Amino acid sequence: MTIPTSRSPALVHDWLTGMRGGERVLEALLKLLPDAPIYTLFHFEGSVSPSIEQRDIHTSGLQRLPGIRGNYRRFLPLFPRAVESFDLDAHDLIVSTSHCVAKGAIPPPGSFHVCYCHTPMRYAWDQQRAYFPESGSPIGRLRDWMLSRLRQWDVRTADRVDLYVANSHFVADRIRHYYKRDSIVVHPPVDVDFYTPGSASDDKPYCLMVSALAPYKRVDLAIEACEKAGVELRIVGTGPEQPRLERLAGPGTRFLGRVSGEELRELFRGSLCLLQPGIEDFGITSVEALACGRPVVALGIGGILDIVESGVHGVLYDVPEDASALAAAIDNCARIGLNETSLRKQAEQFSTRLFQDRMASVFEEHLPNHRRGS
Repeated sequence: MTIPTSRSPALVHDWLTGMRGGERVLEALLKLLPDAPIYTLFHFEGSVSPSIEQRDIHTSGLQRLPGIRGNYRRFLPLFPRAVESFDLDAHDLIVSTSHCVAKGAIPPPGSFHVCYCHTPMRYAWDQQRAYFPESGSPIGRLRDWMLSRLRQWDVRTADRVDLYVANSHFVADRIRHYYKRDSIVVHPPVDVDFYTPGSASDDKPYCLMVSALAPYKRVDLAIEACEKAGVELRIVGTGPEQPRLERLAGPGTRFLGRVSGEELRELFRGSLCLLQPGIEDFGITSVEALACGRPVVALGIGGILDIVESGVHGVLYDVPEDASALAAAIDNCARIGLNETSLRKQAEQFSTRLFQDRMASVFEEHLPNHRRGS
């Protein structure tokens, strides 16, 4: 299934530096828009899937800056100007996939701009202190000023989008709060054909966490909770918090770093449950765990409410930043004995095929009736 347009569509994506949830969405959209080039701030060649790498990719001037590959987030103040520099005049349909600045690309007159919004940028809005705890120093005050300017730009450019599509009801609420715009909810695609139930290769019980090691993910709570519950914790992922977390962790915590898809599938299959103690905009790894027949224990705030019904697909607890509440939820999940078939059936609602069908329906319903005025 493809989307018909009178000229040619274009995809705008924040950046291409690895295959995460946003890139999975982009990959699924490529099949709906087979001729669309990709416009992105910068692209680290070989970091994304072959289907993305093979597409015509246009980068901004940031691509040529020395040091961009080593620490691209330090160039955040330059991102708005860079995304506005793209020449999109040859396209009458702009589809942005945005968690940062992609939604601020300038659409040409007569075009229609659909933004698949993963979230209004977290580090500029409600999670600024989680990303940047330091604020009293001269550097911290300069950063606060820069983020204030970024928030102003983010609001000012919100109406460059004709139609917002949110990845969860939680994100739809955030779009309404920050941008004063309504949106359609289409959950992101999950490869439920790859993540399937199977026999565990390890008999030792453990909880699993799959996450970037960043402050807002609250990996520290998972470490403390598993120690209280007396169960091993295995952590997949890397990030700036790793040295601090390793100092906190006892012998019952294992840091596994990056793993292959096959290794992750085996870890899901062998786990007691997946832990999600932070607030997520959606939670793709939670769906992957369910697809493997494993329950989820999570803080009952955010996008997880679109995925997990407590007592049916796992256990949700409602006391943030409380390791004892998380430990009690882990114990409860182990006791209630959830049905693997039911968990799998829930995950199948988030398949790539259903995502593409829903996005195609969104385009078909809205695209013929709206054109940006010249």
